[in-house]
Amino acid sequence: MELKNASLIISFYNNIDFLNLTLAGFERQTYNDFEIIIADDGSSNEIVEKLNLIIQNSDLDIKHVWHKDEGWRKNIILNKAIIKSNSDYLIFIDGDCIPHKSFIEEHVLNKRKGYFLAGRRVNLSKYISNKLTNEKILDGYLEKRYLLLSFLLKVINKGTHIENGVYIKSKFIRKRINQKDKGILGSNFSLFKEDLLAVNGFDERYIHPAAGEDTDLEYRLRNYGIKCKTVKHLAIQYHLFHKKLKRNKENLIILNENIRNKVTYTPFGIKKNKD
Repeated sequence: MELKNASLIISFYNNIDFLNLTLAGFERQTYNDFEIIIADDGSSNEIVEKLNLIIQNSDLDIKHVWHKDEGWRKNIILNKAIIKSNSDYLIFIDGDCIPHKSFIEEHVLNKRKGYFLAGRRVNLSKYISNKLTNEKILDGYLEKRYLLLSFLLKVINKGTHIENGVYIKSKFIRKRINQKDKGILGSNFSLFKEDLLAVNGFDERYIHPAAGEDTDLEYRLRNYGIKCKTVKHLAIQYHLFHKKLKRNKENLIILNENIRNKVTYTPFGIKKNKD
């Protein structure tokens, strides 16, 4: 099997309407040598059937990796997706984020040995999120109407991080504006697979959302010697509105322990200790 230039791993659970919009964004990418792996954290049989129909009718190269729903186990299914990937370069996104048309291209063109790439996102309001359709995404609605959307998001509809949606073409400005190390955002980062495997992927002890699971990986990568390269205003995504998930203190206990011990390789990742 011929290697792809990039494997895009999408974390997903049950919200097929959001995923449809996300996939529509990947149908219009300026760079096409990539595969998609949907890391499904236990969606229902009904949703899986709908997803299979989407995959069958799509021109995109899509794989579906699923496990039984036993609570929030995102890190476990991400590790399974990593194993299934057919590329030496991995890009991570959530199934509630719509990519700018140059999203894949920017991640691939800016990849660099010894670095992970860290992008950012625009948080869309409920009003804007509800107005989006596949047809609008395919037509580039979010990019063509961004000046209007910026006004609606900022003044009327309480969207946040609106400035992150400005796509900058100038190499000079890009270099100046992205000098600051921003760190990993779990829905928008990429790295070489060998670097991820070197730290043994995601720590599977994180069984609650929204606290530490991505930060843990970032700290371990940095401890291993992998640096951060910011791709803000380059690899852009638009985050669909939904209620925020509650943070859990158990995650922070694991995170603080790993930080304190300067861990690089987790024994609770892709490869498990036999003892």
